[in-house]
Amino acid sequence: MGDKYRLTKCKRTEELVMEDLKVEDPWRVFRIMAEFVEGFHQFQEIGHAVTIFGSARMPQNEQLYDDAVRTASLIVKEGYSVITGGGPGIMEAGNRGASQAGGGSIGLNIELPFEQEPNSYIKKTINFHYFFIRKVMFLKYAMAFVIFPGGYGTLDELFECLTLMQTGRMPNLPLIFYSSEYWEGLIDWMRKKMLKVCNIDKEDLLIFEVVDKPEDVIKVIKKYYKKKPTRSKEKKTK
Repeated sequence: MGDKYRLTKCKRTEELVMEDLKVEDPWRVFRIMAEFVEGFHQFQEIGHAVTIFGSARMPQNEQLYDDAVRTASLIVKEGYSVITGGGPGIMEAGNRGASQAGGGSIGLNIELPFEQEPNSYIKKTINFHYFFIRKVMFLKYAMAFVIFPGGYGTLDELFECLTLMQTGRMPNLPLIFYSSEYWEGLIDWMRKKMLKVCNIDKEDLLIFEVVDKPEDVIKVIKKYYKKKPTRSKEKKTK
């Protein structure tokens, strides 16, 4: 028998998969480009916005859900739209508060095999296949970020913001941790571990602020923009 028949069925299957990947990867670039183009196009008329991150698993009967609704409502009253991940939990609460206050309620939905269904309070939905493109849209069009309690996804988004601000790849926009009780362990670890071994500087701990009331979220945002030009003006001066 020829060499091609000497491979086991398992190994042949593995080879076929690898061959498919080699063919698919160049074409995947076009899908990535298409998602970026569609995202940029959809955001053209949104204007100033605030992104709210948080757990998809937060039930409606929790105080933090109510706080997120209230926070989003106050954000809209200040003239901003609200951007969330478009799913349930804190994301739903953010869209709910924005929608009920009559403002822009945007959901950046991600294709997942579980957990993620667009909530009913979104006025504008943009769907994504790739997490990294979705994160670009979260950050590129926001003038502030509110980080409610969440899991791995929330931490991923949080540290993306921290990294880009720390490295100067984006302005130090208002980055607000909501619920000191929830975040105190992480912040304490950052101070006692990361800072102690010089993996971060003292100034890096000043990038964010921690609040416990929706009204304090607004105070942080207003304080920043009272001293700073709008984000669009910052870009023009660079």
